Amino acid sequence: MLSKIAIPVSNFGKNNLYQMLHCCNNSLTKSVGKAEYSFWEKVFASLKNKQQLTIEVVRETYRERQEAIRSRLAEFAAIWQANDDSLLWQELVFCIFTANASARMGLRSVAAVKEHLLTATQDELAGILNGVHRFPNARAAYIATTREFLLTDCGLRLKERLDGFSDSLARRDWLAQTRQIKGLGYKEASHFLRNIGYRGYAILDKHILNSMAELGFITDSKPPSNRTRYLATEEVLKQFAAELKIDFDELDLVLWSIKTGEILK
Repeated sequence: MLSKIAIPVSNFGKNNLYQMLHCCNNSLTKSVGKAEYSFWEKVFASLKNKQQLTIEVVRETYRERQEAIRSRLAEFAAIWQANDDSLLWQELVFCIFTANASARMGLRSVAAVKEHLLTATQDELAGILNGVHRFPNARAAYIATTREFLLTDCGLRLKERLDGFSDSLARRDWLAQTRQIKGLGYKEASHFLRNIGYRGYAILDKHILNSMAELGFITDSKPPSNRTRYLATEEVLKQFAAELKIDFDELDLVLWSIKTGEILK
């Protein structure tokens, strides 16, 4: 293993990890083999080339990815314009899946269950999600409970229900604070609303919070623990977007893409 190789760390600066790797070329190759050496070579190269996040990096990335970002936001808007409540329900389920997981895992999980979202029992959903999601039983329970509530509350007519709010904060509060809507909170409620075409909601996940901390706009990258703190952090991000003259929703995707390397959902 790499951790077993003695490397004279004091002989190198923090930014010379790649040089460090080649210094121990022979012993590393002998210890882990050529294939694994190649893997670690890529890891160290990635660390070497990692770019420090600055406001100029944000501006430059926005210039490079603006068209792709706007295209993605247009896709979100098209979901709302489709007037299909089943699509809105799928997007809500996607956000239930991504909490404490990843967007990729959320996409795989939705693909696995989308044909069964309206009819499958909790146990059936858990069975489908087994091996697909890291929390198959918990997420199946969240979906079943949320579906039962929404059927009673609005007949799963989500577009009509969401459009009935005249206040954008009240709309998100309903999603985040209703006890029978499971697995969202303020981050995923914002995520859901953005993904179905609403604008002006910050998705304060680890990538956005880490970016804000690196840029010096917040001192702690821990997720906001309550509504008041979420709104305060969201306002900081809005002010940052205004200063950069970048659309608020576009800035979210810029920062997320810098951290992840892709413009997803």
